[in-house]
Amino acid sequence: MTSKSGGAGQGAQQASAGGGPGGSGAGRAGGRGGQFGGPTMVSAATVQPRTFSDALEVLGVAKGRRSVTLTAATTQLVQSVRFADGQQVRQGAVLVELKTTEQDAGLAQSQAKLVQAKREYDRWTTLAQKGFASKAAVDQYQAAYLSAKADVDAARARQADRMIRAPFAGVVGLSDIAPGALVNPGAPIVTLDDLSAVRVDFQVPEQYLTQIHEGQAIEAGVDAYPGEKIHGRIQRIDTRVDERTRSITARAEFPNPDHRLKPGMLIRVSISRGARQALAAPESAVSVQGDASFVYVIRQMGQRTVAEQRPVVTGLRQDDFVEIRDGVQAGEKIVGDGLNKVQPGQAVRVAGPRPAGMAGPMAPAGAAKTSWKGRPAAAQPAA
Repeated sequence: MTSKSGGAGQGAQQASAGGGPGGSGAGRAGGRGGQFGGPTMVSAATVQPRTFSDALEVLGVAKGRRSVTLTAATTQLVQSVRFADGQQVRQGAVLVELKTTEQDAGLAQSQAKLVQAKREYDRWTTLAQKGFASKAAVDQYQAAYLSAKADVDAARARQADRMIRAPFAGVVGLSDIAPGALVNPGAPIVTLDDLSAVRVDFQVPEQYLTQIHEGQAIEAGVDAYPGEKIHGRIQRIDTRVDERTRSITARAEFPNPDHRLKPGMLIRVSISRGARQALAAPESAVSVQGDASFVYVIRQMGQRTVAEQRPVVTGLRQDDFVEIRDGVQAGEKIVGDGLNKVQPGQAVRVAGPRPAGMAGPMAPAGAAKTSWKGRPAAAQPAA
C-alpha cells in the first residue's frame, strides 16, 4: 500500500510539473508566442504616403582629374630618385634623374662647335662688309653657325630627356624604381594623379538622353563609405551614341579635397528624375516569395485579431521602405516585423508602444528580425 501510494504521488508530481495535460508545461507552450494556437506577439506598422525619388542608377569608375603613368623616353640607368611614395609634388618637379654622362659630353662638344662657327661667321661678315669676301661665302658660314646652334639645342633636349618631371601637380603612387635600375622606353616608372577632384565616366541609355544635361547636379555612393553621399555635376556629354549599346557616355566631376576618393573606385551614380508621393511600408513588413510579394494586414474578426496575408504590388525601395502600388489602403495596419512567425489567418497580439525616447514599433522580446525578403536575420547573442 505504501509503495502504490508513493507511485501515485510521484505521478501527480510529474503531471503538476508539466508532464500531463493542463499542467504548467501546457501553460509554457501557450506562452511561447502562439506555437500551439495562442496569439503571436507582433509589432505593427501603418501604411502611409511617403516621398519617393525617381532616379536613374548607373555605375562608373573613378579617375583622377588628370592621371598619367610616367615612363622614360630612352633606355638608361637611373641615377637618382627624388620622390617618396604617396608624395604631393608640384608641376615641373624632377621625379627621376637618369644618367647623363654621354649627353653632358655631347652638349659640351656642340657648344664648342657653336663658338667656333660663330667666330667664323663674324669674321667673314666683317670681311664682306670691307669688300674682301663674297656674299656666297658669308651665307655659307652663316648656315654653318645656324647648324651648330641647332646641334646645341638638340643636345640640350637629349639631356632633358634624362630628367623625368611631373607634368602637373599631383600625388605620386607606389613605385619600385631605385638608383641603378635600367629603364626602357614605355616601361612604367610611377603614376601621378591630380586628386583635387575625381572624374567618373558612365553610360546613360539613349531613352534618358533628354533628362541629362551639362552642369546638372548629381549624387553618388561608394561601397567603401556605405551610407555616405557625394555630390558633383555632369561636366560633359559625348557627341555620339554608341551604336552597339544604344547609350551615350557622360562625364561627371566630384570634388575630392580630402583625397578620400581613389582612382579605380566603383562609383554608383544617381541621376534624379523627380519626386512623387506613394504608399509605403517598411521593408521588414514585406515578404517576397519568388515573384510575389505579401504583407500581413492586421484585422479584427469578432473578438480575435488576426493577420491576413495579402498580395501587394511593390515598386521602388528607398531608405528601408518599399513603395506599395496596389493591395493595401492608406492607414491600414500591417505586421511590421517577425514575419517568419506569422501564418495566414493566425491570431496575433499587437505589442504596445516603446517607452519614451525609443523610436519605432516595439517588437516582442526575443523576436528574430526579418529582412524584407522574409528571411530571418542572424540571431543576436543574448546579453
